[in-house]
Amino acid sequence: MTSLLSLCDELLHEVFTFVNFPDLFRLAATCRTFKAYIKGNKLLWKDMYLQNFDEPPAWTEVDWELRLKDITHLQNILMSENEDVKRRNLRLVVQSIVDLLHHANKIQAQSRNIRFLQEQFENPLNRNVFLSSSGLYGYAADGTKRAGTEEQRAAPTAAERQLSAKLHAYFGTSYEIFGRTRSTAAHPYARSKVYDLRNYNNRNSWGPYLDDLSFRPDWEKIESIMIDLGFNMRNFIDSLDHGKGGDGDMYGTPFFGITPQSYVPIQEFVCPGVKALVESGSWKARNRQVKVMTQQPSIPLEARDPYGVSGTWRRIVCFLDYNDLYAFNFLSPDPTPGEMREPITTQEAIRLITMKIKVNKISDPGEGDRKDMPVVHFTGMSRSMHASWDPNANSKITGSVRMTQNGDVRWVTLSIFHGETRWRSECIQLGGIRSARGVIGTWFDKNYDPNGPAGPTAFWKVCEEDQGHVWEDEIDSVEG
Repeated sequence: MTSLLSLCDELLHEVFTFVNFPDLFRLAATCRTFKAYIKGNKLLWKDMYLQNFDEPPAWTEVDWELRLKDITHLQNILMSENEDVKRRNLRLVVQSIVDLLHHANKIQAQSRNIRFLQEQFENPLNRNVFLSSSGLYGYAADGTKRAGTEEQRAAPTAAERQLSAKLHAYFGTSYEIFGRTRSTAAHPYARSKVYDLRNYNNRNSWGPYLDDLSFRPDWEKIESIMIDLGFNMRNFIDSLDHGKGGDGDMYGTPFFGITPQSYVPIQEFVCPGVKALVESGSWKARNRQVKVMTQQPSIPLEARDPYGVSGTWRRIVCFLDYNDLYAFNFLSPDPTPGEMREPITTQEAIRLITMKIKVNKISDPGEGDRKDMPVVHFTGMSRSMHASWDPNANSKITGSVRMTQNGDVRWVTLSIFHGETRWRSECIQLGGIRSARGVIGTWFDKNYDPNGPAGPTAFWKVCEEDQGHVWEDEIDSVEG
């Protein structure tokens, strides 16, 4: 009878591809013959990887065996029932997950990476440890618990709290408790953080950034914005008949839309050379031919835009009644620095807005920008989807997109009413360049008024071309 050890290499390869990839490492330790065949077998490890995970971009160099070894280590941590093991490895887990998301299939519904992660986070222990370890889930100075259950507690270091908040922002809100009562819901504490005007200052440009002038994302702030917007979107959608008028909850599907380039379709007329550079993460032309092409005046601005700005975007803006905002911030003593204000369940107003924008200028990066990526300027119009009379939703829009030195995509928008700028927003694109999840951040008075108002906003792209009722004349008039 033929034994497994006597099979030819081709048959052995086929047999091993039916093994679960973590077991392949164990097989290599069973005997010298298997070790000699498995260890360093690039084709076998590549086939095993591609059976279970998405193929990385062609421009990346991959050590398939090492990559599967790292994922096996990640899987062992995620499948462990030992909470201490998970907490000790929070940094490694978050970094590994972010890497899997950044190399996932751009067609998110077909992504093996995302499916793998979604399955792992069906485990409530993983959600408790890795998604619920930011400051929102800590304890107040008087010892009272903030958001979450006793199993959900803040990590001991600021860096770990930021990492947990980042992963939560990438994951979304599908497991959030959205009741209005205190219970264990996070949204009253998230809302408190979002509307605490102490968090808007010159050190963070009033945006979702750390207070150090670096424009690095403050993931705990972004986490709170996402939770608050997710709560408001869920309530809004539930209030509509069969969800009419809404696009659904952008944060309701775990890890959806975080992969760079996951917005589809990309403009068909983007020339292949420019598209390749965008996908590789570098705008600078790597050969003279592409560089010359991008400098030709006949090439549309959209074809030179690596961020995919032009098109129709859906936007959500939330705000408190100003009397409520003022009372929350100024009618009681400020907490000590570093302490949050009391949680609030005050109902917010919500506006769903359609923005139609197009590129009108591309300039070189400035100080503080990444030097191999341009600054793209845009102009357009915004219209309320549900209240055509709303003066704060119907406006002209101008703005810019750039990549910071840290590699984050930063969006700035200005809302113009009757020729005068009124509101400004500072946002980052979750996941990176051209991600389907879109942009999230804050809006505020263009004069940076310390008395407000201010609040959360987000927007995501819905289509490249107009849907038949674009306000082209009005958009063009902005440039006139």
